[in-house]
Amino acid sequence: MNALNVAEYVQTLGLQARAASARMARADAATKNRALKALARRLREAGPALAAENAKDLARAEAAGLAAPLVDRLRLTPKVIETVAQGCEQLAAMPELIGGISGLKQQPSGIRVGQMRVPLGVFGMIFESRPNVTIEAASLSIKSGNACILRGGSEAIDSNKALARLVQQALEEAGLPADAVQMVGTTDREAVGQLIAMPAYVDLIIPRGGKGLIERISREARVPVIKHLDGNCHTYVDDPCDIAMAVRVADNAKTQKYSPCNASEGLLVARGVAAEFLPRIGAVFAHKGVEMRCDAESRALLAAVPGARLADATEADWSEEYLAPIISIKVVAGVDEAIAHINRYSSHHTDAILTRDHLHAQRFLREVDSASVMVNASTRFADGFEYGLGAEIGISTDKFHARGPVGLEGLTSLKWVVLGEGEIRG
Repeated sequence: MNALNVAEYVQTLGLQARAASARMARADAATKNRALKALARRLREAGPALAAENAKDLARAEAAGLAAPLVDRLRLTPKVIETVAQGCEQLAAMPELIGGISGLKQQPSGIRVGQMRVPLGVFGMIFESRPNVTIEAASLSIKSGNACILRGGSEAIDSNKALARLVQQALEEAGLPADAVQMVGTTDREAVGQLIAMPAYVDLIIPRGGKGLIERISREARVPVIKHLDGNCHTYVDDPCDIAMAVRVADNAKTQKYSPCNASEGLLVARGVAAEFLPRIGAVFAHKGVEMRCDAESRALLAAVPGARLADATEADWSEEYLAPIISIKVVAGVDEAIAHINRYSSHHTDAILTRDHLHAQRFLREVDSASVMVNASTRFADGFEYGLGAEIGISTDKFHARGPVGLEGLTSLKWVVLGEGEIRG
């Protein structure tokens, strides 16, 4: 497909999405929920067929020498399929947002003024790896009454096309337009450039992938962008804390899965508990083959741990998103230094404190400038499904419009509504 054809193709997708968005905006809750339930059923029924398409992507990725964490993101396991199917059902069970009026107040003039929740219209989603994102984006788009144009990475093209077909079948089954969810069928990168520069057809762009992709989209887009660049998340072990709990949570935050953006990449430990905590977490990391990049104080406390893979941390390590079995470790004086370190080096994605001190916990919640801030919980919970959003379209570290996991509300807007009985302004 040459550049001219790509431009015409993407413009056609935009025209179809805009037309479909008008029908989606007026669809009632029952119809949208039928589509979501149909999609959940079709996902479960299509397990073997999806596995066959996914195998093609995995084989190409491995032949191309794609890094193991990136190959891992491509896998459509039965557990992944069941999770997104449950996400569709969870969304179907949620109350309807669209059309709701809030804050209605009578004014001295006699008019009543409030705000109505409405769909954004059309959003474009550009993502790499993780074919499950196709279903998360599609299901949120359906529930929120939007239309969307999805452009997945070339490494997942067969999986994404198979999933998109299921979505369109579910939409048609419910009497909704198939064009409400469209997958860009070409891997030509020019399609991305066209999609992010069509304000007449696209109201919002959501990039989800590596830092290079998101930087390019943010730089070149002619429509608003919801984004996060890095997932440099931290777990801070406070003094006082439950040491056994801290070891369990810090381990989960790092090793439950290495590739997600909500895995902890930095471990900060209060000096008062470091001598007890670090050898215990160090033994866990050593057993799992996690490399520990340490400041001088933490390295001294970890030196005696059998099999520990230790290295000296550099200044760059404090800001690094590893997406691998590597973690930076630093001993800090206490909660003040921990907060200062996180606000300087984190990507403002997700940061957690493990503590028994209520005042320390409250300070951490108020003062850490991140999209998600946690007390006594693993950073791996920073996820739309785990937050009860049904699914997430992505995670935003911006402070405008949407922040943190972006679910239904992040795909809607508010418009002012005025109800009167013939009032005129004097």
